[in-house]
Amino acid sequence: MKATIWHNPNCGTSRKTLAILEETPGVDLTVIEYLKNPYTRDKLVQLFRDAGVTPAQAIRKMGTDAEERGLPDMEDDAILNEMAANPAYVNRPFVETDKGVRFCRPQDVVREIL
Repeated sequence: MKATIWHNPNCGTSRKTLAILEETPGVDLTVIEYLKNPYTRDKLVQLFRDAGVTPAQAIRKMGTDAEERGLPDMEDDAILNEMAANPAYVNRPFVETDKGVRFCRPQDVVREIL
């Protein structure tokens, strides 16, 4: 099974999710460090849709100025534009497999798509 994780190595939940993926037999894993290789806006739209979350639900508030900049109060299109311009505003991790996409908070949610 192919799996892709949008990963931040500085995030404990992201590291724990990655460990689950690495320990699962038969997983062909792609790791995208999204701060180095940012999302496209279209990819964000697809991930959020497939994970069943809104852009507002996926905002990373801790460690960013998202709240000060008003992201939680913006319309979805504006949030997506901000996230595409600054991937630090996207909470993590997102994982995509043949079985779907999950916003893996907590990390064990990833098991639903393995």
